[in-house]
Amino acid sequence: MPDKRGDYSMKVVDALAGAAAAFVARKVIVFGWQKITGSDPPDKDTQPQAPLGQAVAWAMLTGAGIAAARVLATRIARNYAHRSVEQLP
Repeated sequence: MPDKRGDYSMKVVDALAGAAAAFVARKVIVFGWQKITGSDPPDKDTQPQAPLGQAVAWAMLTGAGIAAARVLATRIARNYAHRSVEQLP
């Protein structure tokens, strides 16, 4: 029977890596948007009357950026965890 503890520990690693990556990616994307456009991103709270094109571009950029960051962080964390477990005596 597979080790259940290993399954839960990898879920925790995935969740923590994904959350950290999403947080950092969003901060980087907001910073980049502000530098490129000179205005705040068209979030529902900051700019409710933003043009549709800007709102769609922001949604696509944040969605793709955060998803990609989460995938990369999860894969890196899993590889690191697997290498760490393999090196145990």
